[in-house]
Amino acid sequence: MLLGVGGPFERELDGFQPREVQQEMASVVATTLQRQEVLVCEAGTGTGKTFAYLVPVLTSGLKTIISTATKTLQDQLFHRDLPIVCRALGTDCDIALLKGRQNYVCLYRLERAAVSAEVEQRRLPLLAAMQRWAESSDSGDLEEVRLLDDDPALRGVVTSTTDNCLGQDCPRYDECFVVKARRAAAAADVVVVNHHLLFADLMLRETGFAELLPNADAIILDEAHKVPEIASTFFSHSLSAQQLVSLNRDIRVGADDEAPDMPALKAALANLDLAVAMLRQVLGSQARRVDWASLRDSRAVADATQDFGRALLELDETLELAAARGNLLANCSERLAALRLRWEGFSATADEERVRWVDVSQRNFTFYDTPVSVASEFAGHLASSQAAWIMTSATLAVEGRFDHFLSALGISAARQELWASPFDYARQSLLYIPPLKREPRETDFERELVDAALPVLRASRGRAFFLFTSYRSLDLCAAMLREELDYPLLIQGEAPRSELLRRFQTTDTGVLLGTATFWEGVDVRGERLSLVIIDKLPFGVPDDPVARARSAAIAAAGDNPFKRLTLPDAITTLKQGAGRLIRDVADHGVLMIGDVRLKRKSYGRAFLNSLPPMPVTQQLEDVEAFFHGR
Repeated sequence: MLLGVGGPFERELDGFQPREVQQEMASVVATTLQRQEVLVCEAGTGTGKTFAYLVPVLTSGLKTIISTATKTLQDQLFHRDLPIVCRALGTDCDIALLKGRQNYVCLYRLERAAVSAEVEQRRLPLLAAMQRWAESSDSGDLEEVRLLDDDPALRGVVTSTTDNCLGQDCPRYDECFVVKARRAAAAADVVVVNHHLLFADLMLRETGFAELLPNADAIILDEAHKVPEIASTFFSHSLSAQQLVSLNRDIRVGADDEAPDMPALKAALANLDLAVAMLRQVLGSQARRVDWASLRDSRAVADATQDFGRALLELDETLELAAARGNLLANCSERLAALRLRWEGFSATADEERVRWVDVSQRNFTFYDTPVSVASEFAGHLASSQAAWIMTSATLAVEGRFDHFLSALGISAARQELWASPFDYARQSLLYIPPLKREPRETDFERELVDAALPVLRASRGRAFFLFTSYRSLDLCAAMLREELDYPLLIQGEAPRSELLRRFQTTDTGVLLGTATFWEGVDVRGERLSLVIIDKLPFGVPDDPVARARSAAIAAAGDNPFKRLTLPDAITTLKQGAGRLIRDVADHGVLMIGDVRLKRKSYGRAFLNSLPPMPVTQQLEDVEAFFHGR
């Protein structure tokens, strides 16, 4: 057995320990690949699921696409895990890494930016440095350099999008890094992508990459719990202020170069800029996701959207006349026509199978037209792919069942497997539910939560993640902890995520306070992380327009939206947060959840049944004894 006692991994990989669950998963994956079936499986933390699917993939000889949730995990697979498995197996399998366009510098746009009047003088030295790097780079992957760290907004200027790429009309096409990466991926045995890129391909939004999926024999979706959410994004139609700003910038460059004798073009641009600014003003800058139906009846919003639609039409008609002047304006004309069609679709009569909503942030707004369910569309792609599909994560099941995940994606026939973590949670961990008087929505909940957390933090000597479901709770608790806790506080928003994690791993008694970005994809092993505190059960925002539309559809079908949607989503998120605690056989720690609804409400049992089998206590003395025994 390759992953068993005496196998190549035990001989060649320091610290490798054969695990029965890993071997069993590898066997099931191999059978699924051979039969070209669908496998949905949960593999608990410590199972070794990555090697469990990589070994059968690399020994199968099948053309395989491996998709992960984030670019960080994508890089880890390509640069660390796959080379280890290839060395152990003694294979020279051809492996390629493929990212989205915005990870590769565009030589044409970089060249134009360096001489464009639209670019500020202060950016010219940075652009010159980027040009020197790009001309000598083999990949054009912006991860190779840190030049954009101090000016992240410049990324949009020096990279291309599906919309603004000139394709074969580009004068630097033969040197294009995106084209080179895709050609390498098309020829490779194994291609590592991320879910966003995979779904861009499924939707044929990037036709160059669309040649990969039909040729794949197997598709692995790691961190598959993120798939329904990402699928919903890619099966949506959207139009954003950011898209228009980028397009307008390109039109100005094209107008200067290809149509300097058309003042009407710049006048139409100015009108659209004004309309976008007015729309931004009436929508406000407070971050929110709001149903379009609740906005459109406002007189101010109605007037602003009417002006916006007229300005789009005026620029579209003017740009169509200018399109024959050159490739750049022709490309801009096609992009604007597509965006205007999206706007007309968004403004049309409502469709009960889709929900129209607006995502507003301080610097941007985006109009979305989202399907209430992605099940039929995803199921259609699954059925037509003629490939084996492996969907795996540490957090797919709810109370040991996959109904929620399967229903969300319309999967009717799949092998289902659940492999529990091999860790000894009864010995390694403790779940503490402090007997608070207040529930999360009650006044002064955060005050009582901090009072309960302080003695636990002192017992653990810091070494903690304090995870929150909202920035509001984080800010309130951070202010209190600054006054009452002596340990170093590392607070989300005060430094980049990577820097906070670096400081945490080099600080003996640090306490890191974070929201959603720290609930998953973070792997801190050893005593450095001995306590995870979660403020409350992570139920979604009740007025989220997409969740509300899906709840209404479930209710209309005669089912219970809370049990079918709200509860399973919250359980999956809680499992992710709780999973930060025990990452290795030698880890020990306490999980504290400051939500008494775990004990008071009937649904609390569903949460507890879905968590690892930790001993549960409501006594602070048990927590202190656990840490003193360490």
